[in-house]
Amino acid sequence: MAIYALGSREPKIHETAFIHPEAVIIGSVEIGAESTIWAGAVLRGDDGEIKIGMRTSIQDNSVIHTMPETPTIVGDDCVIGHLVHLESCTIESGAQVSSGAIVLHRAVVGTGAIVGANSVVLNDMVIPPGALAVGSPAVIKEGRARQEEISRGVDIYVKKGKFFATNLRKIRD
Repeated sequence: MAIYALGSREPKIHETAFIHPEAVIIGSVEIGAESTIWAGAVLRGDDGEIKIGMRTSIQDNSVIHTMPETPTIVGDDCVIGHLVHLESCTIESGAQVSSGAIVLHRAVVGTGAIVGANSVVLNDMVIPPGALAVGSPAVIKEGRARQEEISRGVDIYVKKGKFFATNLRKIRD
């Protein structure tokens, strides 16, 4: 695993979290219990703090960064899809940011909301709880998020993390 301190900034990773050996964690990054960080994901807490809650998946090749004045916070039971970019934003508990989406500075994705694949949530946007945000720039569709999709994704990735923690083995360099 590539887990780095940067000066006095040091990651705090719960013992039950799964960090893929090819993920990169740098600096002020906190990762909660049963969360999973997958191959190619980069969490770079160099300028500010990144906090990942419990049972949250950060999937392959996602990039999470922050600015000094605004942390990046991802709550409990979140699904952050493949190739997602989060930058100095807040993803509240039980939300999903789908593959290829971007969520920018000071934006808030509410509890149980979904950001659709390849969507762009611009600076300072607020996606209300339970809403679906789609497009570039994102357009909000109130009450359209399907909670069962988020819950299913959380359950799948918690189980997958446990399986990988005990069964992943490198067979070649």
